[in-house]
Amino acid sequence: MEIPSTTPKTVEEIFKDYTARRAALVRALAHDVDEFYGLCDPDKENLCLYGHPNETWEVVLPVEEVPPELPEPALGINFARDGMNRKDWLSLVAVHSDSWLLSVAFYFGARLNRNERKRLFSLMNDLPTVFEVVTERKPVKEKPSVDSGSRSQGSSKRSNDGQVKINPKLAEQSCEEDVDEHSETLCGSCGENYSADEFWIGCDICERWYHGKCVRITPAKADSIKQYKCPSCSMKKGRQ
Repeated sequence: MEIPSTTPKTVEEIFKDYTARRAALVRALAHDVDEFYGLCDPDKENLCLYGHPNETWEVVLPVEEVPPELPEPALGINFARDGMNRKDWLSLVAVHSDSWLLSVAFYFGARLNRNERKRLFSLMNDLPTVFEVVTERKPVKEKPSVDSGSRSQGSSKRSNDGQVKINPKLAEQSCEEDVDEHSETLCGSCGENYSADEFWIGCDICERWYHGKCVRITPAKADSIKQYKCPSCSMKKGRQ
């Protein structure tokens, strides 16, 4: 298990560590699934899935020291692999992974004050859980803001069929608020500032946000996308 060279102490540092570990676990459970599945041999000893702060994942035995440096992930995830439907097993591991991510973040955040802890949770809660990504139940991806810790796309939500629905009245009410909270957010393509009167879409892999016009995605097209990958992430996958 990889320990950060310097222990995250501020809300920003802890959230950065959280997002990196989360990205690693999403990769293991939603992208490198065949490799992950193969490593979880039920004939091996108790295995754990770790997400590291450099966005890599690892399936290994738990650490030997007691108590461990960090909270430990669920032990023995490999034992249930062949006794469950593959999709259900991945969902179960995802739930335990979400629990571990929260444990690690609040282990680092134990010395934060009340308002800082609240802001940290708000930032983490703005991102879809690993379980939501793996099961494709994730809501509209919100734009995390380290400065404010508040939701940006308050006017958008998903219906039961997973499609984005826009409430014009809520959009009008939140427009001015969004501009103030996210005016420093930059488009990953053109570098221009966030504007509430323009359509934006967030990449589910790298977490960057883009003008819809810059990546040629319209609101109507976004309705049919379960997991959006920006051009940069799509190119990276193609080179692998």
